[in-house]
Amino acid sequence: MAGGDDLKLLGMWASPFVLRVKLALSLKGLSYEYVEEDLGNKSELLLRSNPVHKAVPVLIHGGKPVCESSVILQYIDEAFAGAGPSLLPADPYDRAVARFWAAYIDDKMLAAWNQASRGKTEEERAEGMKQSLATVETLEGALRDDCGKGKPFFGGDSAGYVDVVLGGLLGWVRAHMELQGVNSLDPDRTPLLAAWAERFWSLEAVEPVMPDVSKLVEFGKMLQARQAAAAAAGN
Repeated sequence: MAGGDDLKLLGMWASPFVLRVKLALSLKGLSYEYVEEDLGNKSELLLRSNPVHKAVPVLIHGGKPVCESSVILQYIDEAFAGAGPSLLPADPYDRAVARFWAAYIDDKMLAAWNQASRGKTEEERAEGMKQSLATVETLEGALRDDCGKGKPFFGGDSAGYVDVVLGGLLGWVRAHMELQGVNSLDPDRTPLLAAWAERFWSLEAVEPVMPDVSKLVEFGKMLQARQAAAAAAGN
């Protein structure tokens, strides 16, 4: 495998953004050193590598840090163009389309999901759930008509950039089914996305990288308890 001693990933096991980078590295067949960060006691290496946001993921390549998951994915694709399949399409327009939908996932879908699960009032959470369902249906259309065009993945016949961006969220999608009884990728409402999720998860390069959903559920319960305690203290 390419990569080796030159690549180091600073991450946190439950982060969907870190998972994106792990997925990209695995799909490209790149080896790397993984360093688990304690976000309550951040390492000097993390603070030095990402002084602006002080957050994971950070990919260090040849001693040089690259930050932010979407930036890291594109960097991996360009820096290791000869390794494994390309994540972004070769055609400039198709690349722009892929970047648009990846940004939509982060700017619209994630914002709605966060509001649905973390809204301060029942009304805020209900509005977040409404927006969440709308964004997922929009993404179903993108898989059908815009990116996937009837093929198995957003990247076409193989997983690409948008697949990795959305695929990083799948562990938490499954965890939320247990935590909140809500299936964000309901096969009745979005059959193409539901089938895509199963197809992506089962890929040989993907399945070993995916987190243990039961551990995410326990972590989610801890976060919910912490949020409830903070809300109670504020009343």
